[in-house]
This record gives sequence, structure tokens and C-alpha cells, in this order.
Amino acid sequence: MAFNSWSHKFVRVLVKPLANSVVTPNHLTTIRLLTGLAACIALAFGDRTWDIWGGALWVVSALFDRADGELARISEKSSEWGHIYDYYCDVNILGLFFIGVGIGAQDSGYGSWTILMGMIAGFAAAYCTVLAENFAQTQGNRAKIYSSKFGFDFDDILYLFAPIIWLDWHVEFVIAAAFGAPIFVLITRWKLGRTDRQIP
Repeated sequence: MAFNSWSHKFVRVLVKPLANSVVTPNHLTTIRLLTGLAACIALAFGDRTWDIWGGALWVVSALFDRADGELARISEKSSEWGHIYDYYCDVNILGLFFIGVGIGAQDSGYGSWTILMGMIAGFAAAYCTVLAENFAQTQGNRAKIYSSKFGFDFDDILYLFAPIIWLDWHVEFVIAAAFGAPIFVLITRWKLGRTDRQIP
């Protein structure tokens, strides 16, 4: 069932008291945007302390990304503008995350190559988000191009980014993402192409 993963259920409990308050889903999206940007900037410093903060801010941002949608549904405050706002935040924050990691990892033996790899991974990951949105728009706003398994959505993998950073696996992560994300774009385009819909 769409929007019924463990993370959705957890966040739903947290935002339920806000359903009849002055807080809107767009307020939560703005917090998601600001914490996400702060995480990306912190990771770009390439410092251990900043990495810890960056990972923590990333988890907070990911939770607020769930929270805005949950609040919109339970409060019936969904809007076209809110959906567009959330969508562009998702695309840009995900892309900037990999770029931030790449910048922060440039003091490794790979030098500035990590910045290029971060950019490749970032643009590819952002494009996958665009493809997923296209699938949802053509198949219905509750449709997902990758189905949930065992109570976990595919994009719950974003929560794992923080432990990877905390374990100081920046370089390995950005290298794997630079090769893996473009491959994932091809897989996602193939899945979307099977629906006989226009691919952006």
C-alpha cells in the first residue's frame, strides 16, 4: 500500500497533532529544504565534526521530507503548489548531497576527481527523481516506480547515507555512486519506458 512504510507510519504519529494547527505542509517542506541545504554545506567542509553534523541534518531533512506529505494527507491541505515545491526540493537536495560529499572528499588521494564524481552522481540521482515523478504523474499520484518491500520504500535508502558518512566512507561512496547512479538511470528509464509513456 502506498504511503504505508515504517517511516511513513513513524512520521504520521509525529505530525498528527499538527493536523488542525496553523502549521502547513509547506512549512515542513521549508524546514526540509533548509536542513537539507545545511547538511550538504556541512559535508562539503570535509571535516569530521562537520560530517557528524551533516549526517544528522540529513536524517532530519529526510524525516521532514516524509512529514510534509503525511501532514498534507491527514490534514487534507494538499495543493498543487505544495507538490511542486516539495518535488523541486527533493530533486535539488538529493543532487546537492552527492556534490557536497564530492567536495568534502577532495583531500583524498583522488583530489578534485571526487568533485566530478559527486556531480555525476548528483545529476544522475536527481534525474532518477524526475523519472519517478513522471511515473507517478502518468500512473496516478499514489503510484511508485519501485514498489515497497517488507515495509520499506525504495527511497528509505536515503536514511543510510548518514551512517555511511559517519563511518568515513565518503570516497568509496562517491565512487560507487558515480558509477551506480547512471546505471540506475538506465534501469529506471527502462521501467518507465515499459509503461509506454513519454520519458523526459
